[in-house]
Amino acid sequence: MKVVNSILELFGKTPLVKLNHFKKDIKASIFAKMESMNPGASVKDRIGLAMIEDAEKRGILKPGGTIIEATSGNTGIGLALTAAIKGYKCIFTMTEKVSVEKRRYLQALGADVVICPMTAKHDTPENYVNVAKRINAETPNSLFMYQYNNPSNPDAHYHTTGPELWEQTQGKITHFIGSLGTGGTVSGTGRFLKEKNPNVKIIAADPYGSIFKTYKESGIMTEGTPYLVEGIGQDMLPENVHFKYIDEIINVTDKESFHMSRRLSKEEGIFCGGSTGTNLAVALKVAKDLDENAVVVFVVCDTGERYLSKHHSDEWMREKRLLEKDKTTIGVVFQTKLSGGLPNMISAAPNETIGDALGRLEQYNVSQIPVLDENHSIGSLTEADLMSMIISDPATIDKKVSEVMGAAYPVVDESEDIKYGIQNLKSSPAILVSQYGRIIGILTRYDVLDFV
Repeated sequence: MKVVNSILELFGKTPLVKLNHFKKDIKASIFAKMESMNPGASVKDRIGLAMIEDAEKRGILKPGGTIIEATSGNTGIGLALTAAIKGYKCIFTMTEKVSVEKRRYLQALGADVVICPMTAKHDTPENYVNVAKRINAETPNSLFMYQYNNPSNPDAHYHTTGPELWEQTQGKITHFIGSLGTGGTVSGTGRFLKEKNPNVKIIAADPYGSIFKTYKESGIMTEGTPYLVEGIGQDMLPENVHFKYIDEIINVTDKESFHMSRRLSKEEGIFCGGSTGTNLAVALKVAKDLDENAVVVFVVCDTGERYLSKHHSDEWMREKRLLEKDKTTIGVVFQTKLSGGLPNMISAAPNETIGDALGRLEQYNVSQIPVLDENHSIGSLTEADLMSMIISDPATIDKKVSEVMGAAYPVVDESEDIKYGIQNLKSSPAILVSQYGRIIGILTRYDVLDFV
């Protein structure tokens, strides 16, 4: 039988996938190192296993012990998976920036999760690393793994990731791009590749707000500023960032990181997180100046399933003011408007009475509704017009909707640009949104103004 003894044997040996849809005006070959295909769906599975096995060999992690770590989620998951097999307890500290998907994943693996302020500086007691150290000091038979200075972190990549890339590219790799967080992936992989070929360029991708680029280029320690991408960048210098193996650090904005992540998912079918978008952005910047002999590899750090409530949500992107203009379609505006618990479609039928329609307006506290007949827009009703009619002629309340309805609202497909919708709203108080020919909702002038 072709079986493995445990899930731990599936860590590593991830494939390389060639990019095909990002090749415009690029001669170099670009490959994605699919670390999202590890059992825990991230590059951190490798170091979770390595750090635990090293601690066991050194006798500092004892049976029944508790593993404590400060994590943005993925290292915690890698540790928790290994701990589940080996019988250790886990406590993880995280900042409030970390997605709810990661928190729930860790809890599903049996770990305790402690959330700390995102804005706490590295030298304050509330900082998530310092909270982890305190919990370690207070917990008997516990070990603080501290991925930031644990040598097993870069060693895991030196012994696995680097050799895999060398073999997979048959030694032809010319550029390696990974994001800087703890420094383990770039330092360990970079060390191996440099030993094989000193000409291989090791380039670190880093978010604006992190201190790494300024420090490497000037030696000056600056103060980090907040950013939204998870798991990478720092406001302090981890011991596992070995600058001697890094040729260049390139900064990337949150907006570019998230849009590259979304594009990679939609154009190449590689569903990924924001840090992968950071790596891809750097890979494309580097590759555009290279010839056809260049082989560029970037790391797919984790899966996009961890960020469904974050940058893979149009509503979240809108809230953070990160949606691109060419992404602002009628559908985006409709999907992200605040419904207040209302149904997407509140309408009247032509054969019902005005009294029934007026009752619906009052029930949902709306001032206007379309009149639909078998999914066709044939008219409209407004509360002000109906009340005026009823005051003038109380018998109006028993008339059919079709007898007194106003002009029909335009129907606009969800794929249309919002500018087209705005043009229609100049002559109509509302438009109806359609999807594959089916009317699914309404957008008023107020909805579009609120979005803008």
